[in-house]
Amino acid sequence: MIRNYLKQMPLIAILRGLTPPEAVPVGHALVAAGFRIIEVPLNSPQALDSIAALCTDLDGDCLIGAGTVMTPKQVEEVARAGGRLIVMPHGDPTVVQAAKAASLSCAPGVATPTEGFAALAHGADALKLFPAEQLGPPVLKAWRAVFPESAVFVPVGGITPDNLGGFHTVGASGFGLGSALYKPGMSAVDVGLRAAAFVRAWHKLDPAPTH
Repeated sequence: MIRNYLKQMPLIAILRGLTPPEAVPVGHALVAAGFRIIEVPLNSPQALDSIAALCTDLDGDCLIGAGTVMTPKQVEEVARAGGRLIVMPHGDPTVVQAAKAASLSCAPGVATPTEGFAALAHGADALKLFPAEQLGPPVLKAWRAVFPESAVFVPVGGITPDNLGGFHTVGASGFGLGSALYKPGMSAVDVGLRAAAFVRAWHKLDPAPTH
């Protein structure tokens, strides 16, 4: 599931700190800019309510789910809210397996090849390279030499419009965008402007139109 949305636009909005009243306006601003994947970390205020609101309003346009998912119980809660994506900071196999049992896309956090291969063995749909600032493009380049060609790598942490290119060149499949895209309290207009800057940066790297 996540592969199809990444092919449309390989930028994932990470809305840490989003509140339910802000969710739909911010979601619309992101979709208008071209985004197709939205993640609300569970340590945001009333995160499940924001996810539910986004799913109700934008589900036909976007893959919507939760980040900072730590337990199988939280996977169940996200599924009940309508979310279809589970993003984790770690690689706990019980969480990955719970996500797959619920037919949700899952992107666990990995920082070593051992963690990456284990996550794939447990059914991960994508591998979240976290923190990307620490790993960097040289690490992803080395991983690409040994991982299956089909592996989906998504760097997260410190991604900006200016450094997309380095990761893209060595095989990143997508990018998770945090504080460079959204900070708590930002207006939907400001989020839309930042989102548009990321989309422009991506199109400079890949000028072919997305479908």
